[in-house]
Amino acid sequence: MGFIVLKGITKSFNDGSGSRKVLDSLDLSLDKGDFVAVTGVSGAGKTTLLNILGSLLTPDQGSYIIDGIDVLAPGTDLLRLRNRRIGFVFQDHRLLPQFTVMQNILLPALADSDSVESAVTEWARQLVRIMGIEDLTAQLPDTLSGGEKSRVAICRALIMKPDLLLADEPTGQLDAGHAREVAELLARVNRELGTTIVLVTHSDTLAHSASRIYQLKEGKLS
Repeated sequence: MGFIVLKGITKSFNDGSGSRKVLDSLDLSLDKGDFVAVTGVSGAGKTTLLNILGSLLTPDQGSYIIDGIDVLAPGTDLLRLRNRRIGFVFQDHRLLPQFTVMQNILLPALADSDSVESAVTEWARQLVRIMGIEDLTAQLPDTLSGGEKSRVAICRALIMKPDLLLADEPTGQLDAGHAREVAELLARVNRELGTTIVLVTHSDTLAHSASRIYQLKEGKLS
C-alpha cells in the first residue's frame, strides 16, 4: 500500500440545475516523497480533489488512507491531522497582514500551544534561509512582492514538517519569472526535504517541475 491511497473517490455538487458529479470513482496512489502535478480545465475538479486530500472536504463515496490513517473513519482527529501532517499553499497566500513574516510562518505552531518551542523557531530560521527571505522576517506582508509572499507561504506550510504539501495554483497571480522561481522552490523542497507534494495548476512550467503529471478529466485521473 502506498503512502497516500485514494480509492473510488466520488463527489457531486448541486450547481442550481441539478447534481453534477465532479469526481467519479477516482483512484490515486502516491509513495512517500512523490511530487505530482494535476492539470485540467477550469471546473474539472482539481481544487475539489486537493480539498479532499487536505481533509477539508468529505467525498460522497470512497476511501482515503494517509500513512496508514483512515482519514474518513469516524473519530479521526482531522484538525490534528491537518496541522501536523499536511501543509497548504494557496494561490492568494492568505498571510495575515497584521503579523510580520516570521509571525506568519510560526502561526501553525501556535495551534496546539501558547508558545513556540525553540526547535520550531530554529527550523523557521532554516526555512527562511532556504527560501532566501532571511532579510524580510520583520516586514509585514503588504511590503512584499508576489514572489516573496509565495516564499513566505511555502515556509509557513513547511513549519510543522508535514508529510504532505498541497499547493493550489500557487503561481496563479505571478508573472512568468516569479512562477519559475516558485516551481524551482517546490522542486527543491521535494528533493531536499523529501516532502510529498501534490499541486494543481494551469501552468505548464509549474506542472513540469513535478516528477509526474496527471490530467483530471471527466472525474478521473489519467
